[in-house]
Amino acid sequence: MNTSITGILAVLAAILAAGCASMRGLAPEAAPASANALASQRSLASAKLSPAAWPDPAWWKGFGDPALDRLIDEALADSPTLKLAAARTRKALAYAAVARSAMYPQADAALDATRERFAETRLIPPPVGGSWDTQYQLQATLNWEIDFWGKNRAAWQSAMGVARAAAVDAEAARLMLAVNVAQAYVQLQRAYQQRDIAQATLDRREKVDALTRDRNAAGIDSRLELKQAEEALPAAREQIVQIDETIARTRNQIAALLGRGPDRGLAIGRPVAHVLGAPALPTAVPAELIGRRPDLVAERLRIESAQKQIDVAKAQFYPNVNLAAFAGLQSLGASGFFTAASRMAGVGPAISLPIFDAGRLRGNLAARDADYDAAVEQYNQTLADALRDVVDQLASFRSVEAQREQQVLALATAREAYDLALLRYREGVGNYLQVLSAEQPLLAQQRLDVDLRARELALSINLIRALGGGYRGKSPA
Repeated sequence: MNTSITGILAVLAAILAAGCASMRGLAPEAAPASANALASQRSLASAKLSPAAWPDPAWWKGFGDPALDRLIDEALADSPTLKLAAARTRKALAYAAVARSAMYPQADAALDATRERFAETRLIPPPVGGSWDTQYQLQATLNWEIDFWGKNRAAWQSAMGVARAAAVDAEAARLMLAVNVAQAYVQLQRAYQQRDIAQATLDRREKVDALTRDRNAAGIDSRLELKQAEEALPAAREQIVQIDETIARTRNQIAALLGRGPDRGLAIGRPVAHVLGAPALPTAVPAELIGRRPDLVAERLRIESAQKQIDVAKAQFYPNVNLAAFAGLQSLGASGFFTAASRMAGVGPAISLPIFDAGRLRGNLAARDADYDAAVEQYNQTLADALRDVVDQLASFRSVEAQREQQVLALATAREAYDLALLRYREGVGNYLQVLSAEQPLLAQQRLDVDLRARELALSINLIRALGGGYRGKSPA
């Protein structure tokens, strides 16, 4: 007995040595980048810093518009986009459960009843040979792959990494849905404000048209000025119709984001969102950004999953040990099926290792190394893009602030010039062409004022998104 055990151990040692020899020279090449290693200090130097500047999970409530709060809450509660992301997470968790099952013994049972004609020339002699009879078999089987090298555990951990990444992707989808609803809401507010300008322009032109008619009747203006005033009215009305189309389409867009029909959009009123004020950055950027942005967290989890797949590929180079056992009943004919004579049983290990596979295992390991490198480089690029995203929003904020300073002065000047041109026209000193010429800069500055206010809101939302939107790093255990 001792001699047999010694021989088996010797064979196992030889097989193990053969299996360990063929992984030489295979290893991943990429390494995850450090956030602090990416130079960003000078780009962030002018930013206002605050430890409490990380977004709140319900960041949209800071805009002071209860209607926006309700829209985003509705979208997050019942959006098909989020239900799709949740289904993907459940699917990944189900695959992880399948992978986990390989770590434990597998037992099954089978009952067979086979009607068969036995050949006369086989081992079974007459009278059974050459006749028809039924063979019955009831068998319970136990199989257990003893995971000496951690292959099955690594496969389960890899599948759990994929599931965690899917859950984080769902959080990223939640963030993007809230951002998309908020951005569409901002565009709806911008459209309403542009409509106010168009309506005010139409009101002004109608008054000027009435004034021109009076001047024409008094012989002060010719029919040319009268026609110029009349021509300006349809253009103003056309502008209002175009903006009404934008309002309707934006409402439809918001309704679709909520997963609702277009009638839901008809119930959306005029927005009243307010700008959050000058942006501030958390003091821990960029170091903590990798744990605050769901896309970065998901990429990091994919790296860990890819590392576990490398462990799986390496374990395939080692001996596979499987323990099998069975017990049951077997008989020819039903009469003696449940007797002691029909009992059967067996147990034994099975040890296997590919000796020559023409490079299959090395190729598989090299592929898993490449998958890891790809996951790392994807993470590195996502990290670089995340830092650029934050800096871009700050640069845009600084640009909008500078534009606002000049725009306020330009708007005041344009309004003064228009009022003066209109006064001169009423007094009979100026002409209608001067009024039209003065109106164009006023309209341009009024529209720019609305655009800059909308852009400030949009940039506030984008900065919140760039900082992770209040994500706290939750994933399935």
